[in-house]
Amino acid sequence: MSLIQSTQEAKLEALQCHFTWDLDPSRSKLFRVRDKLEDIGTEEGYSWLGHIYNLQGYIHCQLGFTDDAWRFFSRAAEAFRQMRNTVSDEGPWLVVNYGNLAWLHHHLGEQRESQAYLSKVDALMNEYPSPFQDEPHPEIYAEKAWTLMKFSGDKQLLAADCFRRAIRMQPDMVEWHTSHVIGLVRASNRHNKELEDGVLEKMKIAKEHDPENLYLAALYLEACAKKGQKVQDEARALARRVLRKPVSSYSGLKPLLRLYRIYVSMDEAIDLAEEVLERHPDERYLKRCAAICYKMRMFLHRDNPLEHSMVNRAIMLCKEVISLYPRSSLKRKIALASIYGQSDHQAEGDQIYEELLESDLDPEGLQMLYNYYAKYVNYIQKESYKSIEYHMRAAEIPINSFYRESSIRILERIKDRNRNRMCGEIETFLANLQD
Repeated sequence: MSLIQSTQEAKLEALQCHFTWDLDPSRSKLFRVRDKLEDIGTEEGYSWLGHIYNLQGYIHCQLGFTDDAWRFFSRAAEAFRQMRNTVSDEGPWLVVNYGNLAWLHHHLGEQRESQAYLSKVDALMNEYPSPFQDEPHPEIYAEKAWTLMKFSGDKQLLAADCFRRAIRMQPDMVEWHTSHVIGLVRASNRHNKELEDGVLEKMKIAKEHDPENLYLAALYLEACAKKGQKVQDEARALARRVLRKPVSSYSGLKPLLRLYRIYVSMDEAIDLAEEVLERHPDERYLKRCAAICYKMRMFLHRDNPLEHSMVNRAIMLCKEVISLYPRSSLKRKIALASIYGQSDHQAEGDQIYEELLESDLDPEGLQMLYNYYAKYVNYIQKESYKSIEYHMRAAEIPINSFYRESSIRILERIKDRNRNRMCGEIETFLANLQD
């Protein structure tokens, strides 16, 4: 390797952009995040449009779709210029975009073009230095934070910290404050921790400053309900506002339906999901939200047989969602198998799991499958020893995730109860897992 090439690669590695943020993507994760970004839409996610396109460009580059990557990176640059609405077409918000373009050209073997974008990054950083020496510019912190929130459930606290740093340097960005508290809430929910009073107060302040963000409004009502407050009337009023919003995963519908299911009424949650679907019958994201409601209706009433019409609706919606998300359908196939297992169609559920267990999955997908299958064979097939075996398989895959934590917690509970003949084996397994 020549000295020039070595110097250029060192500069690429030093950039602040998607290619250097340790996103560690598997193909299954890339397709899942791509679908999430598409479900945001362009109208409701307007303030984050540049970030959406930048992440889409990175994803398509990682998947090998370089023409699409170039198209999205170009859209990102234009979106940032329109959103910032400044006299100059250039600004610190383009540092990440230019860094991504430098990497894209490098991957394509176009080193001269890559160097040109490296020079553009240097020029922007010299013209717009960070308020804090030796730290990235707040625009960079904010984009990294938003990316981590979208890309990885186990990096919500890191994302919240990046937003905190961005806000410390540039406190007037309302959407940064909103996303900061959303990251804190998601981190608490992920680890089943009670929301701290300080976070609830931050949510209240953010909601007052960002009154049109109905996603935050739904999360705030849910947090209040967890504290024992009665929120049914406020939830119903919020639902009327959500119904008037453009279809988007940012509209607040998904957390609102979860709030309905737990703190208002499961039947009202299904009615609301169906009302939204009736208004927008072809929107895949709404079908996905409705399918979740029906799935939870079945799981929460597993001891009470449901009407065939309810079961059939759940199955039909789940199948539709699988067809609408063909490249990120693993979790939805698992959900369909579980729905079958809760109904008179257990054989179909067993068949789905058998096919999935024989399929070629990456370690992340395999870990999730093992965790769900362990629960399935315990609750549906009533095979506790087989369930333990698959929880062990999930736990021994060295990827820190919700599913690994779930399997480890279940194994620890079984061991602590000391009623299963495999307790000794579980104890040895868990001890070796920590070594």
